[in-house]
Amino acid sequence: MTIKKSILFIILILLIDQISKIYIKTHFVIGEELEVFSWFKIYFVENDGMAWGTKFSDFTSFISDRTAKLSLTIFRIVAIFGIGYWLYDAVKKESPNVLIWAIVFIFSGALGNIIDSVFYSVLFNDSYGQVASFLPAEGGYDSLLHGNVVDMLYFPLWKGYLPEWLPFYGGQYFTFFEPVFNVADVAISTGFYLLIFFNKKAFSNN
Repeated sequence: MTIKKSILFIILILLIDQISKIYIKTHFVIGEELEVFSWFKIYFVENDGMAWGTKFSDFTSFISDRTAKLSLTIFRIVAIFGIGYWLYDAVKKESPNVLIWAIVFIFSGALGNIIDSVFYSVLFNDSYGQVASFLPAEGGYDSLLHGNVVDMLYFPLWKGYLPEWLPFYGGQYFTFFEPVFNVADVAISTGFYLLIFFNKKAFSNN
């Protein structure tokens, strides 16, 4: 794997991710869904926090949501430089392809979500009760670095009440799989799965 091939694949993932997000953002309102199959829906939500909508402010009352959002975006930007260097170093050292592929997936997904967090707040108006416009005359829905990540892939594979004998959650209504995600999230997850399941092969030369 070369740097050139890595960059081309990163661009491909970014294009798929951003085209899908921009289409959803400019054709759906928040909460709107389109059933593709009984177990798969296009369901438009926006995530202004971390994974599964978790926020820093959920863990502490000493930081406001806006400060937490800005901190998260800055952290993501710093992290992407670290991941980028990791990719460059892995290619330079001729590391196993599975490691390079894993980093490519992680880098692509992280960068895709960073684009949302940094720019979407000034590129679009909000999607509550309306379909958002690209570069609206009145300006975006927030300032730079305060964008929300667009999610739309929803796989409610099973819905129903859990057996009463289950501890803690018995008798509760449960949906599997409930989180809504995007192409960038799929890329990040794929990268981590490669590192987990092919750990020995990925780091065999390190």
